[in-house]
Amino acid sequence: MLVPYLPTITMSGGQTRWYNIIKYLAKKHDITLFSLIKDESEKQFIPELKKYCKKVEVFYRPKKPWTIRNIFLSVFGPFPLLVIRNSSLEERRAIRKEILREKYDLIHAETFYVMPHLGKTSVPTILVEQTIWHDVYKHHVVNEIPFFLRPFFMQDVLKVKFWEKYYWSKADRLFAVSEEDKGAMLKLVPKKEVGIIPNGVDCQSFAEKRREKRLPPRILYGVTNFEWLQNEEAAKILIEEVWPRIKKSYQNAKVWIVGRKMPSWLRNLSKNEDVEVTENIPDARDAYRRASVMVAPIKGAGGTRLKILEAMATGLPVISTSVGVAGLKLTDKVNVLIADTPADLAERTIMLLKDERLSEIIGEAGRKHVQKNFDWESIVKLHDPIYRELAKRK
Repeated sequence: MLVPYLPTITMSGGQTRWYNIIKYLAKKHDITLFSLIKDESEKQFIPELKKYCKKVEVFYRPKKPWTIRNIFLSVFGPFPLLVIRNSSLEERRAIRKEILREKYDLIHAETFYVMPHLGKTSVPTILVEQTIWHDVYKHHVVNEIPFFLRPFFMQDVLKVKFWEKYYWSKADRLFAVSEEDKGAMLKLVPKKEVGIIPNGVDCQSFAEKRREKRLPPRILYGVTNFEWLQNEEAAKILIEEVWPRIKKSYQNAKVWIVGRKMPSWLRNLSKNEDVEVTENIPDARDAYRRASVMVAPIKGAGGTRLKILEAMATGLPVISTSVGVAGLKLTDKVNVLIADTPADLAERTIMLLKDERLSEIIGEAGRKHVQKNFDWESIVKLHDPIYRELAKRK
């Protein structure tokens, strides 16, 4: 199994996904894990992974993306910054030796940008893509990058798109995490069969802690990784466009931002008495159970939203955009509230804060929906027939 970062439930959504997949796959499969790390501190996660993996190998990648070397290679070389930043010649050599030395039935890769480490191999390969990276990158460039720099960044976007298509075509089996992402992938590789292996939640774990009634009410955005560009954008919309509208009608409420790798402008909001900022909360469940509602004004497409699934698994009512709940099979006013403008997001939030019974109904319906459709144990079982099919091809 190849991943770009070490799996753990304490970091990003992707790392949580990989941890749970490995945890449940290990019941039937022997797993060798290859991953990149930025520094020695990340090795603290290896002992936990060795409970489930036969072998764990790690290789270093640059700590920061914007090094002179990385910029030079992304401008003048064939690969985009995303691939260059997450590449290791040492890992490529180690994989080649590993495949020659040991007998493997298949290779499971998560994200296209780990694929350059493989080189040529006869071992069947499954590639699972958590998001459409060129769409994510393009959204950021169009909305955040000054116009005079956009041509440079758009060149990198096109490189991402080219290599996505290349490695999607190369994989023996290709999977998305949602119907929306599957459709986007088929536009680039229309002749390829694309399946779906969605994200999930450890429902039992998130149901263990009961929700608390908080006064004053807390409007949560989290628990999330703010290195992911859409999360910073969503937090900004909540604080600058949604929250002022809520405050006019519900003055004693507070906004609560919880996550990792926060930009300085978010940390500085802790000086505002209306805003709470919590970085690196030890247990994500504590955020969900101590909040009144979750408001996720997500605009950028791609992937499925683990933070929304986790909030729902705790019974926390969620208000989000159509983009934010895409792929989750949710129904407006049944198990979620959907709104696409700051004014409507604020109106829906105020409605739930004032109507405690409605808040409980939406929260409980969301919890049951996630338990039925997105529990990790049942999702991981989707891998077994795929693995058996690929193993027979050898």
